[in-house]
Amino acid sequence: MRKFLIAIDQGTTSTRAILFDARGNIKFISQFEFKQYFPKNGWVEHNPNEIWLTTLKALKKVIAKATELKGKIISIGITNQRETTILWNKKTGKPIYNAIVWQDRRTQKYCEELIKRNYENNFRKKTGLFIDPYFSATKIKWILENVKSSKKLLKSNNLLFGTVDTFLIWKLTNGKKHLTEATNASRTMLFNINSNKWDKEILKKLNISKNILPEVKNSADNFGFTNKKIIGQEIPISAVLGDQQAAAVGQACFAKGSVKCTYGTGAFIIMNTGSKKIYSKNKLLTTICYRINGKNTYALEGSIFIAGAGIQWLRDKLKLINNAYETEKIAKSKKNNDNVYVVPAFSGMGAPYWRPNARGLITGLTRNSDWKNLVRATIESVAYQSYDLFNSMRKDGLKPKFVKVDGGMVANNWFSQFLSDIINLNVIRPKILETTALGVALLAGYQAGEFKSLNEIQIRWKKDKIFSSKLDKSVRNNLLSGWKLAVERTLL
Repeated sequence: MRKFLIAIDQGTTSTRAILFDARGNIKFISQFEFKQYFPKNGWVEHNPNEIWLTTLKALKKVIAKATELKGKIISIGITNQRETTILWNKKTGKPIYNAIVWQDRRTQKYCEELIKRNYENNFRKKTGLFIDPYFSATKIKWILENVKSSKKLLKSNNLLFGTVDTFLIWKLTNGKKHLTEATNASRTMLFNINSNKWDKEILKKLNISKNILPEVKNSADNFGFTNKKIIGQEIPISAVLGDQQAAAVGQACFAKGSVKCTYGTGAFIIMNTGSKKIYSKNKLLTTICYRINGKNTYALEGSIFIAGAGIQWLRDKLKLINNAYETEKIAKSKKNNDNVYVVPAFSGMGAPYWRPNARGLITGLTRNSDWKNLVRATIESVAYQSYDLFNSMRKDGLKPKFVKVDGGMVANNWFSQFLSDIINLNVIRPKILETTALGVALLAGYQAGEFKSLNEIQIRWKKDKIFSSKLDKSVRNNLLSGWKLAVERTLL
């Protein structure tokens, strides 16, 4: 009987379930978009029930496909948008408020207060993170302080918190398992990455009860079984990873110093630093890359909040394009950028600026500028933001020789080439761009005994194309100084 692995890839704008064979080949994809809610300026929410229903629908379709292909599903892996925060009623399973998304900036003032109280160094040493609205901790705090029912539920010990992975595990197991794993926990700003425990001191400072937090497991571990009544069959959930860490596994970044960048809704560079935690002097985050058998492998991470989301903005808000595929042709149609820059600080700026109050800017417009300039400048901005992150790594004394890329944006050859030109590194694109789903599926296979070692996962990684920098140094420097000026104007 053929063996299959399923990845649930719960992202910021859609939920996918992907069926892989044991060799890591995609056999079937089911995907559903869900609504984005923007109740106030800088606020971003999802409906947790929509997240759950799209997950259920996608998963059932994939299970039906596996049956049709006469195969056995040996395991499920879950990968998810990180930092997004859900609190729900333990008895009813109903969320008490919408999911507050990682992009949400509503807790900015509270974060500023914590920084004024000189908490940042202490928090950073313990969690590897800067104090920022991006992370889950202050989102939890906001819900506890602003949603009336939270106090009652807290008193009766009927309130639960989870990032999206935790919420999905809880729903899939019909409320039997309240669990998360190390990479997701490490993004909450409540988890001590040295002791591998929820940090009592931080919880006390933020007045968050430990009772609402899930148990933290390894990235490859036993997360229970799907409930037969809900899914139709019992399937073990054997791996969970935050989406960026899952992509690092899918890109086989197991060697110290290996680097990947995923260009999805946002863009995230992760460098594997092995058993050593590196604290960046240039505003990069220290985080867990994966945890296996109780042992952490650490990473250095740079976060760009707007990558593919900028393309969505061109499509949905400005109505300049019908779909993302058009952008390659449009960018190519322009000989250069005509000195037009878009700084897409729609929800603040991530690394290395960490300015939650920054807002987007278009600069360099003339009478000759047209809509195509805006499309090209939006795509270019992702490469410039990537340069800023790699520049921070270089300043920290780290010198990556190449970067493995994945995510929807890198299907665009023009963008992949421009990225290589700007960061002046070889950009390697894999055959399977769905590396996030692939990473967690293969890790689930590893936990289920299908693979004996991480090396067996590594040999399944296949290269598609290498992009090498072809840009003249002076042209690159001119483009980058134009970007630098645009960013300075944004941060005024």
